[in-house]
Amino acid sequence: MNSAIMMLEETAKRFGEKTAVQDGHGTICFSTLRETALSIATGILQSDQGRDGISPVIVYLPKSIESLVCFAGALYSGNPYVPVDSAIPLKRLQSILDNMKSGHIIARAELAKNLEGVRLGDIKLHLYEELIRIPADQTAAMNKVAQVIDSDPIYIMYTSGSTGTPKGVTIPHRGIVDYADWLRETFHFDENTVLGNQSAFYFDNSAFDIYTMLLTGATLNIIPEVLFRFPAKLPDYLAENKINTIFWVPTVLIAVANSGALEKIEMPLLKKVLFCGEAMPNSKLNIWRKFQPDKLYANLYGPTEITDVCTYYIVDREFADSDPLPIGRACRNMRAVILTEDDKPAAAGETGELCILGSALSRGYWNAPELTRKAFVRNPLCKEYDDRMYRTGDLAYFSNEGLIVFVGRRDCQIKLRGNRIELGEIETAAKSLPEIRNACVIFDEARQEIVLFAETDVELQLRKLNMELRKIIPAYMLPARLVCLASLPQTPNGKIDRVLLKSSLLKE
Repeated sequence: MNSAIMMLEETAKRFGEKTAVQDGHGTICFSTLRETALSIATGILQSDQGRDGISPVIVYLPKSIESLVCFAGALYSGNPYVPVDSAIPLKRLQSILDNMKSGHIIARAELAKNLEGVRLGDIKLHLYEELIRIPADQTAAMNKVAQVIDSDPIYIMYTSGSTGTPKGVTIPHRGIVDYADWLRETFHFDENTVLGNQSAFYFDNSAFDIYTMLLTGATLNIIPEVLFRFPAKLPDYLAENKINTIFWVPTVLIAVANSGALEKIEMPLLKKVLFCGEAMPNSKLNIWRKFQPDKLYANLYGPTEITDVCTYYIVDREFADSDPLPIGRACRNMRAVILTEDDKPAAAGETGELCILGSALSRGYWNAPELTRKAFVRNPLCKEYDDRMYRTGDLAYFSNEGLIVFVGRRDCQIKLRGNRIELGEIETAAKSLPEIRNACVIFDEARQEIVLFAETDVELQLRKLNMELRKIIPAYMLPARLVCLASLPQTPNGKIDRVLLKSSLLKE
């Protein structure tokens, strides 16, 4: 399978009239998804005549069936797609366009108006309404697909680096093909699977939903975004829509656990609860497992640079609230190594930087060769050939059982009064306390203080809180300041907005 779009070709033959996707506005079957995507591909190919090379296709639309049709259309044209937030600030969009340099952008007419003050350069604007009316040239599209090789990019996903400048992570077809097949094999997904999508399409977790659907004939239910503001309503939605599989960020699962809905609502059809993107506190996972038993729970891990997921752990036992939850073992065709500061293999229990090798590695950052060279380096443990690996910047260790345990970000490891401290360890301890629904720990460099942001409805006192925390963590890790909030701010991906919390300290 040289191109992941061949998944849709096969699935449309087997399950043509079956619902592929449903959103708040309607449904689309696999055959119609394919036919509409071929029309979009035809329009792109017609405008690309005389142009050589790859022409990335920016999809500037809200999360919807239309977005997925455009992704497939880009792939049928032999090009990668570039998902962006339809509410993206124009300054950030301009940074992406400047980095892309050439290609295409698809928008609905009302969104295209936003682009009037944007420099498109060699990027061609297409209106979605016009593309879908173009008669499909299947022969031209399939000829283009036949020219794709598995190392060509399937999508370019822009993330922010430490500078705030977007970086275009470029994922190859082979990474997605291998990933989707591994998901099917490991979690037994098939045409009876009904996926409840939470992730934005410009967030790499969405690859799980999209390509499980395309490969297996599963149905993808795009859950209305407004529902995630009311977590108590989510279990009802899952039950009413017969959703049996979810892959969500922990912040959303935590909010549902805190809402009390799990105790009241039965979800007998929900069979698999998978999560990725942040550390999942055991105290909240245990609420899910207590009130929603007989379900598979799995902790997955992976940066955007590694096709979404590279390690996994299927929860097979009880964990105390303060215990670390493993991120498990490497996925098929992946290898995880943990290196010390002098690039030696870390011993069991020794913390080091988690580095990943294997088929799912990104090709690098689009039009950013220097950044690529810094992040994707030669494996220092391999002397025989150039073994390419990605330095994640995450700290982890191998347990005595050989399981990987995530510790925190390398840039969230601080030294305070001579003590090396992992801020994630403090967060884990805080989340284990019954009064705290969720927590985020920030280091205030200016004041050299650890600040705990606690999501709680109780007026907590720092002195009493630290008395409880001292039972779990050493005294030198205790926070110097406590900020209580009714809810922690979230990014559009559903994660805690650490940048916003850190900036709030600068304003004090």
